[in-house]
Amino acid sequence: MTEYAMGEHLPDVFDVAVVGGGPAGAAAALAARAAGASVALIDRAGFPRDKACGDGIAAPTVEALVDLGITGAVAGYEPIDTLRLIAPSGCAVARRLSHPAYTIPREVFDARLHEAAVAAGAVPVRHAVRALRRRGGRVELDGALAARTVIGADGAGSVIRRLLGFGPNPDGHVAIAIRGYAPALPGPAEQLIVTSSARWPAYAWAFPIGDGRANVGYGEVLQGRPTSRAHLIERLAALLPTLDHGAVTGLRAHHLPLSTRRPPPGRGPVLLAGDALSLINPFTGEGIFYAVLSGALAGRAAALARAAPDRAVDRYRRALRQRLGRHLAHSRVAAALAQHPRIVDAAITAAARDQRVFGALVALGLGDGRLDGRTLLRIAAGLRAERSTVGS
Repeated sequence: MTEYAMGEHLPDVFDVAVVGGGPAGAAAALAARAAGASVALIDRAGFPRDKACGDGIAAPTVEALVDLGITGAVAGYEPIDTLRLIAPSGCAVARRLSHPAYTIPREVFDARLHEAAVAAGAVPVRHAVRALRRRGGRVELDGALAARTVIGADGAGSVIRRLLGFGPNPDGHVAIAIRGYAPALPGPAEQLIVTSSARWPAYAWAFPIGDGRANVGYGEVLQGRPTSRAHLIERLAALLPTLDHGAVTGLRAHHLPLSTRRPPPGRGPVLLAGDALSLINPFTGEGIFYAVLSGALAGRAAALARAAPDRAVDRYRRALRQRLGRHLAHSRVAAALAQHPRIVDAAITAAARDQRVFGALVALGLGDGRLDGRTLLRIAAGLRAERSTVGS
């Protein structure tokens, strides 16, 4: 694969320039190419490269990739059929997923998506974007590359977001997590999430990869309290006591801007997708599904608006609202409810008793599901039962 430097043997102007070559950027490039646009796919790093993440790839993400023509994203990795959730009180549920999940290191997963985008005709450019300006009906990046529309898919610390004048998420709407790799926990292969009443909302995870290792980590919502690397590692050890902590490698911390406080989706011909748009599920911290879906929507909107670039953001806003609007509203409600550990206890208890409730919670946390009446009734019944027990 030939990788270009900024301004080196490149067209005078691209239809679409995508800043960030991860899942959101690769999806944007694929969708824009499918709509007939010329695309520059810009990233400051070469691929493959590591990315701090839980590495969980849920079924909705796989389906979204298939829609983009990528059928081999999870090839060679063992499907995981079971998810175990442990509530703050210690009650637990372990059930089969309706469709399997996977754990794929982002070094592998992102490289596969980036390669697919380049194979589809996106031009890979190695560059760290620092500035943009609009001139003559196009957007210039660092004065060296021009495009009719630009998509910022450059992650939680998005430079494009900052250049548009949109600030970072405040405390209460951003989480911090630390991730590492360790020998897989003994027992059956299952994705494990252990929530914690301390520093709530917070949880640890262990996701087996299938090669004897697991992606392990701990995350919590920032709420103005002091947080350090040592604290994150200490909480990981407390919530996963059977883990061989002396064998944990690759510990890296990262921020997760939650979807409860999203900036506008862009301005005129400049759009934001994925983490740059704060599209992280506030209920679970999952972001790859949102990245792929929003990237695809942004890429298509940018390509279809290339004759009238200023309309790109309006086209994109409508597509986001139509595809994710109700889900994001429901996930915001779920995140508000989840501020109370007792409600999470009741939800996990209800999921242990009712497969449909379990499925609804998984769809809400890992895809584009919604809170349904059955789930809310089962959770409310659990809360009433708890009050009755306490009062007796």
